[in-house]
Amino acid sequence: MKARIDIDTMTFVRFWLVVIGFGLAGVMIYSARAALIIILVAFFLALALSKPVNMLAHRLPNRSRLGGTALAFMSIIVLIGAVIWFVIPPLVEQSAKFAQTLPGLIDSANEQWVGLSEFIDKNNLRDEVDSMILSLKEQSTAWAGRLGANIIDGVGSVASFVVSLFLVLVMSFLMLLEGPAWISRFWGLYKNKDKMKQHKRVAEKMYNVVTGYVTGQLLVSSIGALAAGACAAILSMIFTEVPANLAMPTILLTFILTLIPMFGSTLAGAVVGLLILFNSLPAAIIYVVYFVIYQQIENNFIQPVIQAKKLELSALTVLVSVTIGVYISGILGGIIAVPIAGSIKVLFEEYVSKSDEVREERERPLAKLVNKIRSSTKKA
Repeated sequence: MKARIDIDTMTFVRFWLVVIGFGLAGVMIYSARAALIIILVAFFLALALSKPVNMLAHRLPNRSRLGGTALAFMSIIVLIGAVIWFVIPPLVEQSAKFAQTLPGLIDSANEQWVGLSEFIDKNNLRDEVDSMILSLKEQSTAWAGRLGANIIDGVGSVASFVVSLFLVLVMSFLMLLEGPAWISRFWGLYKNKDKMKQHKRVAEKMYNVVTGYVTGQLLVSSIGALAAGACAAILSMIFTEVPANLAMPTILLTFILTLIPMFGSTLAGAVVGLLILFNSLPAAIIYVVYFVIYQQIENNFIQPVIQAKKLELSALTVLVSVTIGVYISGILGGIIAVPIAGSIKVLFEEYVSKSDEVREERERPLAKLVNKIRSSTKKA
């Protein structure tokens, strides 16, 4: 049996207009992805600072929100200035030192690995290995010689980063300053008060999830970064090869990388351990031992106490969210991916709960009718 479906011209046109509209929207979003990322980062920064700003505003004499916001952002600007002053020069110095000492490290390793050398000679791989070692030495030496040119070439990207950072700070400042007024206007648009209360409850849940996670993660990362910096400073006192100014880059790298859930701490330990290894092998071994011990303390004591309100997301969900965020916008995407996933979870739970309530409301008259029929049957 064949069925024939008639579709009028208007329905066909509307269908393709909707498809084309979604396609154009996708292209526009992809084209504006850099701007959207900046806006999203500014939004999360505003959320992270909202509670400190509220606290500062309430403690000021005239309860000025402008004053509280200005104090919070002055602290951020001072912190950024300290990072530029104390962290960037040691990182450049260590990079140049690594590039200059890499040929010597390659020669030393080649002389000390006797067993590997015997294996290479036994399998007639000497020519290939010598060619690879020579190529590594030439490339590292050339990279060290071009370090100044590489820095000059990177001025464009640095300028772009500075502009993006400026936009993030300005937008976050305005969001914090104008946020309460905009929120009041938004809720005032609702005509249905019951629906407004429901949506407000959902928004508060999402706000608590995001701010709780962001502030908790910032505190955990700060503790880990200060502990790592203290360890690097102590190692610089014990081992003269380790420079004292390596503590500040250790704090910055550990703080930024540990904001990434799941594998951020491991990445931070590996990067800092590698920086210390460029200067001293025993110091690097001691740092790795410290890092393993600290991770156990953080995972079992520090993080459970600070992150009391968990997102209740499975490990797979967190990993998928972080992976998508990292591939979309790098480290920043990985940092904001988990609170976004937590907000989506809140929306999904609210949708399921509302659907259950609607279904119960629909089934209630039918249940009453069935009970009435049963009672009348028993009387008969």
